[in-house]
Amino acid sequence: MADSSNAKKLIEIDVSSDTVCPWCFVGKANLDKAIEKSKDSFDFKVRWHPYFLNPSAPKEGVKKSDFFGQRFGAAQFDQMQSRMSQIFRGLGYDYDTAGLTGNSMDCHRLLTYAAKQGYEKQHALAGELFINYHVEGKYIGDKQVLLDAAKKVGIEGAEELLNDPNKGTNEVNEELEKYSSRISGVPHFTINGMFEISGGQPPEVFQRAFKAAVQ
Repeated sequence: MADSSNAKKLIEIDVSSDTVCPWCFVGKANLDKAIEKSKDSFDFKVRWHPYFLNPSAPKEGVKKSDFFGQRFGAAQFDQMQSRMSQIFRGLGYDYDTAGLTGNSMDCHRLLTYAAKQGYEKQHALAGELFINYHVEGKYIGDKQVLLDAAKKVGIEGAEELLNDPNKGTNEVNEELEKYSSRISGVPHFTINGMFEISGGQPPEVFQRAFKAAVQ
C-alpha cells in the first residue's frame, strides 16, 4: 500500500479569461512556469472559464489597429502595443498587432466544450488559441483556425459544435454567471477556492499562493 503521507496535494485553479486579452496570455505563461517549478510538490487541475472583454465585438474580423484605435484612441493604442510587445519579447514571443480581432464567443464555446474531454486538453487548447491570436496573427473567429487548434490538442467533435452557432452558448453563459460575473477584469485566478490573483503576475506570486492554499 502506498504511503498516503507522501501523496502530493492537489491545487485547483479556476481561470476567468478572454482569448483576445494579451494579459491573459501573459498570465497563462507565468502560471505554467509556476506549475512547472512546483510539480514535484503538488498536482494541478486548471479549469478555464469565459469572460468577455467586449461582448459587442463584431462577429466578422476587423483589423486590430482599426478596432482598438477607435476604442482607445491612436496614441493610447500605440502605447499599449509598445508595452505588450516588450512584455511578450520577455516571454520569448513576438506580439502580433497586424491581425484581425472580433467576437470571442466561438472560442468560449469550444473551450467550455473541451473541458468535458479533460481539463488538460482544455488548458492546452487555451494555450494554442492564445498563440494563434496574439503571436501568429490568426483570427479566432475563423472556424478553420478553431478546428485546427482543436485537432492539434486532440478535441473530438469540434466541427459539429462550431457548425451550430447556438450549441454550447447556454453552457458559456452559465459559466460566465458562476465564475466571472463578480469580477471586473481578466485574467483572474482562484486558487483552491480561496486565494485570488488578478493580472499577469510573475510566477513567484502563483508559487506563494500554491503553498498558502494547502496550509
